[in-house]
Amino acid sequence: MKVILLQDVSKLGKKGELIEVSDGYGRNYLFPRGLAEEATPGRLKLWKELQGAKEARQEKGRLQAEETKKHLQGRQIVVKVSAGEGGKLFGSVTTAQMASALVDQLQTRIDKKEIRLEEAVRQVGIFPFRIRLAPSIEVEMTLKVEAD
Repeated sequence: MKVILLQDVSKLGKKGELIEVSDGYGRNYLFPRGLAEEATPGRLKLWKELQGAKEARQEKGRLQAEETKKHLQGRQIVVKVSAGEGGKLFGSVTTAQMASALVDQLQTRIDKKEIRLEEAVRQVGIFPFRIRLAPSIEVEMTLKVEAD
C-alpha cells in the first residue's frame, strides 16, 4: 500500500514523502495515529503538484545563494572590540557581532547560526570563517578584529 506521510516517522520517512508500507501497518498504526494518509489518485495528483512547487522554491533559494556567494566570496569584514594589553580581547567575538557587521558593511543579512568559525576569536588579528548559504553552498571570508 502506498501512503503519504503527514508527519516524520522514525525509521520510515519524513513528512511529505510517498512510501510503500504493508496494508496492516498502514491501517492499524499509521492511519489511526494521523501519521499518514492513503495515496489515492486524487491525493497523488495533489502530492505531485506540491513536490513541483517545493522543488521550484528550492531552486530559487539555490540561485539566490549563488548570487550571494558571488557578492561575498573573498570579502573581509571588520569588527572593533575592546582589547587589553597584547591584543587580547575581553571575551570573544560572537557570530551575532559578525552578522551585524555583515549587515552594516556589506548590506547582506545572514543568520548568525550559519556562520562557522574554526575556533573562538579572542585576540586582535585576521581570521578565516565560512558562511553556509544553502545545504551545498558555502562562502569563505575573513574577519579582521581591531582594538577599539
